[in-house]
Amino acid sequence: MLEELTPLADRVFFVAEEKLGVVLTDGREVCAPLSWFPRLAKATPKQRGNWRLVGGGVGIHRPDLDEDVSIASLLGLQTD
Repeated sequence: MLEELTPLADRVFFVAEEKLGVVLTDGREVCAPLSWFPRLAKATPKQRGNWRLVGGGVGIHRPDLDEDVSIASLLGLQTD
């Protein structure tokens, strides 16, 4: 049941070098300003492009930046 409520990422994209975008497995698209993620905002396009989904899509990891972003945090959901 929890899996049905957990938003999962399918793809990651950038909007005009100003926003991080994520397409969820249910088809929703979520965008957040890069200013929310200082390391990501300062990264090169190559560093931003080196990412992988973790936990079956519950988060995004960028090894070049040692940066992790949870999908729940992008949606403003409480995580315990």
